[in-house]
Amino acid sequence: MNSNSGIPIVQGTAISDKHSPYTANNPHGESLINEQNTIHLNSNSHQQSQQPKQFQDVIWAIAFIIHLGGMFILISLNISSGGGDVSIDEFNGLFCLIGFTALIAVALSSLTISLMMKYPIEMIKMALIFSTILLLVMAISGFMMGSFLSGGLGLLFFAFTICYVKAVWSRIPFAAANLNTALTAVKSNIGLAFIAYFIMVLAFGWSCFFFVGFSNSLNSNNIGIMFLLLLSFYWVHQVLSNTVHVTTAGTVGTWWFVPGEANGCWSSAIKDSFCRATTYSFGSICFGSLVVAVVQALRALAHQARQNEDMQLLACLVECILACIQDIIEYFNKWAYVYVGLYGFGYVHAGREVVQLFQNKGWTVMINDDLTDRVLMMVSIGVGVLTGFAGLTITLADQDILGNFGVENVPAAGFLVGFLVGVVFSSILMSVVGSAINTVIVCFAESPAEFEVNHPQLSAEMRSSWVSAWPELSI
Repeated sequence: MNSNSGIPIVQGTAISDKHSPYTANNPHGESLINEQNTIHLNSNSHQQSQQPKQFQDVIWAIAFIIHLGGMFILISLNISSGGGDVSIDEFNGLFCLIGFTALIAVALSSLTISLMMKYPIEMIKMALIFSTILLLVMAISGFMMGSFLSGGLGLLFFAFTICYVKAVWSRIPFAAANLNTALTAVKSNIGLAFIAYFIMVLAFGWSCFFFVGFSNSLNSNNIGIMFLLLLSFYWVHQVLSNTVHVTTAGTVGTWWFVPGEANGCWSSAIKDSFCRATTYSFGSICFGSLVVAVVQALRALAHQARQNEDMQLLACLVECILACIQDIIEYFNKWAYVYVGLYGFGYVHAGREVVQLFQNKGWTVMINDDLTDRVLMMVSIGVGVLTGFAGLTITLADQDILGNFGVENVPAAGFLVGFLVGVVFSSILMSVVGSAINTVIVCFAESPAEFEVNHPQLSAEMRSSWVSAWPELSI
């Protein structure tokens, strides 16, 4: 990326010249909107070359659609022929429990947004302390269970975390400002949450459909068939998840540059960003998602291979290596998809641009110290615990609700189901916030001047906290 490659273009909703906050600030009096109704934004830092509205990575979108159609046919045929040995009627009680706890999780997750906006610094401090105490509890638990290796490792990680907390404590104000900015953007476009929950419903439906159709096939000894089935399962889930990420990035980008078009429950920025994510950028989403899905499928096979006593050590080693590879790819993806949502780049181009951006700005250290992830994790666990108690209460009132599964300790199972539902549903909303945080970081690195014009109060907060945290790095 270089500074003379062109003017930046955000894939947001175009507005007329007289409503644009940038028309008055254009020293040449030139229109900031081209013939294709694309917003041009002047920046005092990195600038992106113009990206016409065109389909990116088309071959991967075609491959995904063909694969999805084939899987629906195979699953439907398998169900109609009796290949799936699971009856939907057996799940009625479980579905009722999931539905009720899901409503509670959605309500609690929504309330936490206001709480995080009101007390961002306190929430980050609590998250750091919470994660530190959690490691100490895990270490003590390891010793109590007689596993000195687990206890020793827990204490080691606890000591490392103490050092980490001490090192990053001064950076909490900037992380809090970043979190507050992202939450403000999400709250201004709360329809993103509805898209996220809609995608979650699709993911849940796909999981039920898949496992009902292939419940027998997943126990097959044919490694090739199992790999392909798992690859399909994970690919669909990755595509759904990354669609939310790209939609959020596009919406927050529009809120950053043209706030008038990204202010409302169902703003034009949300609609346009979702349409682009499912059309022009869909191939890029499918491409990056496939890469992660391949590693996830291999990890699942390695995990299953650990049941073989003769291969436990090798399978464990392979699974650890694959876990590291997956973390690296997912880390790359979350930043690449910000650029896909902002500028409509192809997958590889987007990844190259975002890596170069942070290298040139010298901000790599900031990514590694992203404290806000700990807050989102803590919130998800907290919501999970509360919904777990809701599930416990429901099963205590009606212990036949899980009767078809032959569960001995129904209340404990109800708590577990409620906890998992709470964590999943809260994580869906928190993933929107996380995507917004990543987008804010990229936009703040690339276009702080536009942020100052459109959101002066938030900009002042981020600038002052940035100088305090990283006085040696420029904005």
